[in-house]
Amino acid sequence: MRLCHIGLLSLAAAWNAPAFADVSIVSLTPSHPSPQRIGKTIVWTATATDSNTGPLTFQFNVAPPKGPFAMIKDFAPGTLSNGTWTSRPFVWYPTGIEGTYQIQVVVKDFAANLFKSYTATFKLESPLSTPAVVATANPLVALFTAPSCPAGSTMAITFQDQAQLHPATTTNWLPCRPPFTMSFEIGGMYPSTAYNMYAQTNTGGTITSGPTKSFTTGPLSAKVPTAKFTMKVAGSDAANPVVLHNLNNTGGGTNYPQTATDLAGKIIWYYYPQDQTHAATLTRPLANGNFLTLQDSYAWNPSIFRGQFLRQIDMAGNIVRETNIGVIQQELLAKGAVDGGPCTSSPVVGSACIGAFHHDAIQSLPNGFTAVIADLEKIYPAGTQGDSSPDPVDIEGDMIIVLDQNWQVFWYWDSFNPTHGDAGYTKLPLSRTAILGETCGPSQTGCPPMLLLGSGIAPLAHDWLHANTLYYWPAPQNGNAQGGDLIWSSRHQDSVMRIDYRDGQGTGDILWRMGPPDNLTPVSDFTFNNIYNDPWPWFSHQHDVGIENNGAGPMTIFDNGNTRIHSAPLGLGTNCGPHDCNDRGMAITFSEQTWQVSPVLSVDLGYFSPGNGSAQLLNDGNYFFVPSIIFTPKGVEGFSIEVGPTPANGAPDIIMNMQGPEHYRGWQMPNLYSPPIT
Repeated sequence: MRLCHIGLLSLAAAWNAPAFADVSIVSLTPSHPSPQRIGKTIVWTATATDSNTGPLTFQFNVAPPKGPFAMIKDFAPGTLSNGTWTSRPFVWYPTGIEGTYQIQVVVKDFAANLFKSYTATFKLESPLSTPAVVATANPLVALFTAPSCPAGSTMAITFQDQAQLHPATTTNWLPCRPPFTMSFEIGGMYPSTAYNMYAQTNTGGTITSGPTKSFTTGPLSAKVPTAKFTMKVAGSDAANPVVLHNLNNTGGGTNYPQTATDLAGKIIWYYYPQDQTHAATLTRPLANGNFLTLQDSYAWNPSIFRGQFLRQIDMAGNIVRETNIGVIQQELLAKGAVDGGPCTSSPVVGSACIGAFHHDAIQSLPNGFTAVIADLEKIYPAGTQGDSSPDPVDIEGDMIIVLDQNWQVFWYWDSFNPTHGDAGYTKLPLSRTAILGETCGPSQTGCPPMLLLGSGIAPLAHDWLHANTLYYWPAPQNGNAQGGDLIWSSRHQDSVMRIDYRDGQGTGDILWRMGPPDNLTPVSDFTFNNIYNDPWPWFSHQHDVGIENNGAGPMTIFDNGNTRIHSAPLGLGTNCGPHDCNDRGMAITFSEQTWQVSPVLSVDLGYFSPGNGSAQLLNDGNYFFVPSIIFTPKGVEGFSIEVGPTPANGAPDIIMNMQGPEHYRGWQMPNLYSPPIT
């Protein structure tokens, strides 16, 4: 029987495959028959056989009507039972246009370098009447479908609670696609609340409104732990009334969902992985109401759970696309990467591998490219970086990986720089050890999964770099002689560095290093213009570094201050008084002509977070900072703080201070459709 709509495949009827093929696709089956309406969740399952030992991996791609294929779920191993491999479920939540879609499965045996593909069709229909609004799996998110609008026009949806207790919100304006309908996910609503919403069409500057539809949100799910927020200083910022909290758990407490609140701490959105087996790290909100996340789950290595997936999710919590460490390792090997392959169970000097995504992923590169950080382990001879063990030592570095529009590896940067020899980069030699001598052991909090530690290897790895932020510096401006580079923050080097990326044409060299002076070489390329006579003007062990105003500046930094607060490593004595041993919110300007850094803002935030944190310049000139891991009598908590643009080293003008659970990051913004560009 031939595959058609419902997706059942008999290979003999549907294929003209050669008889000697080693990989055979048996079936590709949807959970519901075609056609279905837009917004209906369809779960696809594929099965295949392999005359080799496997494993077989499955990739799913989708093409909209008359459009190209896009990778949605990258290669991941299936499960083997009675000689047949079954894919992991591909959960497809279509919110695009109506028409006939193509669903493609590619099945590959990477060990034997054999693959097969098959394409099914599935028809989506618009609602019987438009406009229409329906519930999604997230009780605080609705799906609004509007009639087609004229070519050259744009459309957005405006929604407001029926009691008009809160201002109306308008989504992104999207280009019309006649003759197709328009679909929008509506988020940023209070639970158990009635709303009115309607479409607006902008044609040549004239805005017309469609009929109003009503929708009532559901209650917060009893299955999802609800975070509580307390206002220490009640905020009132009409330009930025939404705070997005990336809640974290490093202390063994509750895994709260990622949550958005108003400035009174009331929940208006949340995301909790549907399998509820793990928490997700939200790295960036995106302009289209989507989010980039790093998530835990098993991918290729059945013993590694942490940091295996990079996923883009929509506002309702559905996976828009995903990739995983296992397939990234294979793509790096195909590109000739020396250090980026799978981890071996018996490492020797020279062994290297990437093991997990961590800390940051951004999607602000041209052409919709994405950059992500992955940890990189490499084994060096005994005594490297002063290790006292007689055994070879595991050095923990980083790899920055740039993915194209289909999340395939386009470019990578290796902190060990094998193309230049193991001496490393001129501005970051391997001899430049972690400033505070940080190490990582097996299953240690704050470290990625350490996969090369074990028998015959020194018991602790040297956590050399600990990258935690990426920023794409766009076209030349403001003294920037070369655009298209990557700025990254290395916590354990107290350094911000610029990498020669040049939109994929760069050498990967480190062009400069910015940070405090120390007893290691090389020294910082910049000096600090200490106009306020601060006893320790520089940042240290910093987080969330970005250049605001689309690269024009200033650079915002969350200064954790670990090195400033720890006096021993640099022999500088105690560098903080009773009010100085806290995190600082910083903004600086810098020049590549004078090689000077000058402070714009440097304020004591009143708390000390040993890790994590956020820094952001708001669109009204205020700043937003998040001291994230604060030990209080109630447990580990985080604080979301908005401050005014006070002079450097002045007392902060605190506009808002919201206390909640432990954070990784946070953002303050006009709504969930208007995230920061950094």
